[in-house]
Amino acid sequence: MKKSVALPLFFAACQSAPMPNAEHHHHHDHGGMPHRFENAEEWAKQFDDPSRDAWQKPDEVVTLLRLQPGMVVADIGAGTGYFEGRLSKAVGDTGRVWAMDVEADMVRYLGERAQKEGWKNLEAKQVAPDDPGLAPNSVDRILIVDTWHHLGDRDAYAQKLAAALKPGGEIHVVDFNKDSPRGPPAEMKLAPEELQATLQKAGLQSELASETLPDQYVVIAKKAG
Repeated sequence: MKKSVALPLFFAACQSAPMPNAEHHHHHDHGGMPHRFENAEEWAKQFDDPSRDAWQKPDEVVTLLRLQPGMVVADIGAGTGYFEGRLSKAVGDTGRVWAMDVEADMVRYLGERAQKEGWKNLEAKQVAPDDPGLAPNSVDRILIVDTWHHLGDRDAYAQKLAAALKPGGEIHVVDFNKDSPRGPPAEMKLAPEELQATLQKAGLQSELASETLPDQYVVIAKKAG
């Protein structure tokens, strides 16, 4: 990847960032080439560590999505598939899960894990750092966890996300509170109001969800039905 597109970094890291600031910054130096997440099996030990559940609260996050059988959901920055089992179960055999990541080895790992776990309704897809790779009016829900702060041109990206939503569809962005000891360095953290403003500029209605995540907030943006 060229340096000119280094800023958005690799979504695989963003989706799964349980490390304190210093370690996170070590792996994601946005001043130069981002660290390549080529050994997905090794990263999975950290990304899918069961201890993550205590602060990431995946069941609560997925409940907020209000998924129904037959829905299409896209997980942008899917990493090694931390949320994928829950998403696959929620949309059922008639639904579809798009697991998107910019890192090729994460996508390879996701595809193999889907076969092993029996996630027959899931497809892993490699995407560009500046494009979610979703067709217009194609998804009911978009989940973006620990990833938004790494995006480059957020306004342009939000426009593409809004276009991908079906009428009445929603984007759920989970990211780190400014005062959280987890996640990226403080200067990379964004206030929820910043996310809401960006999503509203893309023509979506946004709100701050009521949740109990200890280190994070959830912004929900909805496309008019």
